Amino acid sequence: MMAQEACLQIQRQETRNHSDSPTGCRTLWDTIRCWHRAEVGQVVSVSCANISLLFTNHPGFIYRNCTKDGWTDEYPNYLEACEDHEYIEVESEKTYRSNLKQLYTAGYATSLISLISAIFVFTVFRKFHCTRNYIHINLFSSFTLRASAVFIKDGVLFSDEDTDQCLAVSCKSAVAFFQFSILANYFWLLVEGMYLQTLLALTFVSQKKYFWWYILIGWGLPTTIIMVWVLTRHVYYNRGCWDDDADVAFIWWLIEGPITASLLVNFVIFMNVIRILVQKLKSPGVGGNDTSHFMRLAKSTLFLIPLFGMHYMLFAFLPEQIGAEARIFIELGLGSFQGFVVALLYCFLNGEVQAELKKRLWKWQTQNYLRYSKRRRTLFTESSTVTQISVLDKSSPNQQAGPQTHTVPLNAISSV
Repeated sequence: MMAQEACLQIQRQETRNHSDSPTGCRTLWDTIRCWHRAEVGQVVSVSCANISLLFTNHPGFIYRNCTKDGWTDEYPNYLEACEDHEYIEVESEKTYRSNLKQLYTAGYATSLISLISAIFVFTVFRKFHCTRNYIHINLFSSFTLRASAVFIKDGVLFSDEDTDQCLAVSCKSAVAFFQFSILANYFWLLVEGMYLQTLLALTFVSQKKYFWWYILIGWGLPTTIIMVWVLTRHVYYNRGCWDDDADVAFIWWLIEGPITASLLVNFVIFMNVIRILVQKLKSPGVGGNDTSHFMRLAKSTLFLIPLFGMHYMLFAFLPEQIGAEARIFIELGLGSFQGFVVALLYCFLNGEVQAELKKRLWKWQTQNYLRYSKRRRTLFTESSTVTQISVLDKSSPNQQAGPQTHTVPLNAISSV
């Protein structure tokens, strides 16, 4: 408004000084910039840095020619000449993060529903109560906690209700719970690898005696680590919402160290399991040719990758700044569907689970059919009885004047 008022004042001054028609082009306000008087044939340029505050400092220029017919249109236009590339990059990053959030929200929601269903199947049916499925249930529970923690953390950190929320206990608790769920998930992936390794290496050893060790590793170690992390954060770096561990290396490694170690151990177990599978496929007792052996090995490997979390190995030992976008996409975008894939492969696509569900479905349909048939027979019998009594009543000769009474012979009732 100040620039417009100054430009209009110049226009009024020119009008007073030149009562007759002046040569050239008069001062012009084009709602953005003031173009000062110029002679015919003169080319006037302005910098984007001088265009009020609607645009940022940008090394671009806009030009106008003064002709005998007046000012020409500006070229290039303001949007093209003064385009803020930094603003475009920020908007592009916002769009990327928004799309990524929608992706991992859909992934975690899908995983949450499928994991809860898988836990229900393994818990309700007694046939599936065994050490292997108990470990699967705990793994599914860790994935469920991870998905829930993501939703809780997003809801607390990105809430607009409280400007000082990052200093609140609820915010720090949400981040601590999120870190615990991440640790528990990685350690239960490690337990799955350890269990499979033990199952292949020690065939005749009872697995029940190792189960409580698995519980200690899967839930006990993450609990201990997160308690140490919370105390360390509170004492040495009690700032913000506790979601900036990268600023302090030793606090960052309190979480990343155990996760990296679990991934490294799981990678060694994964390679050893593949080696054992190759040996078993090459044994004389296994039929088939090399192609069938390779296909079975490839199928087994693909099945084991989500169970062992091997896709996290791509960036496990690289610095945070290397491949940041790819890391975020894999850990959040693809990793959010890991729970769904694990529940699908190790529960709903399992032959025993499918057979049991089909059996229960057939049994339920049969029981419903039998109940329906029994109800129909009962209704049919009652209807037949009422019809026969009605017929006997109509054919009875014992009808007297006055109030009508119906007497049914005793032999008729006995026949009914």
